[in-house]
Amino acid sequence: MIKQNYRALPKVRDSLSYAYFDYGRIEQSKLGIEYVNDAGRIIIPIANLTTLMLGPGTSITHAAVNALAKSGCLIVWSGEEGVRFYAQGTGETRKGYALQRQAELASDPARRLAVVMRMYRMRFREALPRNLTIEQLRGMEGVRVRDAYAHAARKYNVEWKGRNYDRSNWDNSDPVNRALSSANACLNAICHAAIVSAGYSTGLGFIHQGTQLAFVYDIADLYKAALTIPLAFSTAAEDPPKIETVVRQRCREGFRRLKILGRIIPDIDSVLAVDSEDLPEGFDPDDDPARPTDWWTPGDAAVPQTTEEGDDDGDDT
Repeated sequence: MIKQNYRALPKVRDSLSYAYFDYGRIEQSKLGIEYVNDAGRIIIPIANLTTLMLGPGTSITHAAVNALAKSGCLIVWSGEEGVRFYAQGTGETRKGYALQRQAELASDPARRLAVVMRMYRMRFREALPRNLTIEQLRGMEGVRVRDAYAHAARKYNVEWKGRNYDRSNWDNSDPVNRALSSANACLNAICHAAIVSAGYSTGLGFIHQGTQLAFVYDIADLYKAALTIPLAFSTAAEDPPKIETVVRQRCREGFRRLKILGRIIPDIDSVLAVDSEDLPEGFDPDDDPARPTDWWTPGDAAVPQTTEEGDDDGDDT
């Protein structure tokens, strides 16, 4: 009889992308995790859900948080319509090997530059000369994004005055900019969930830096030109009364149609040049999260010698 590690079966690529709720209560019942408000109750399929986004006016019980964490569903506390990020829960894996590799790459300027180059080449989806500088690549990327905006504006006959929105006065932005911000927030959320589910850090960015979401922005930028830009402009062309809600619903459908959750983690592994066969075997923190970890060994490095009495008492406790 073949033994199967059932903890290894669920895959983020097979999950639903996200669900957003506001002005209600998330609680555990005999039926599972439910969203409750004055209109009634909705069962949330947490076993098949990657991210649960909680908007304003939402409360959640301790039991519900516990169940969501055990199911590997990331909880994100967001602003209205999901356009702002406030806090996050824990990811699905307790493994630290991917994070160690990410930290090594981000801390070495030469290796970090190689990752940045791979990210830009993935965005262009074509071979680029290897002698380009970062400044040249950023300039080319800026032109590509502006062309994507202009192309979408012409295709969907939407007036475009440039990317511009006021964080302190959301309603003052034009519909297409609100649609872009809403779509990008949804994309950021599922990239965030995929990153932490795979054991990477959201704060160790390569192109972006200085924020706890730097790596989220790095990865989300891989998909904006092909996904959120055309989706936002096509929706703005219809001018629906609640454009943020419509964009969010269409993002969910677009993510499913393009199987974006099946692409994010392989793309991360690709830009970081991570090979799963290189990762250590045997010890698996996900089998028992409370189990003591392996010891770090410095390899061939010389062991420092103590020169004063009392430096090493031989007590490992």
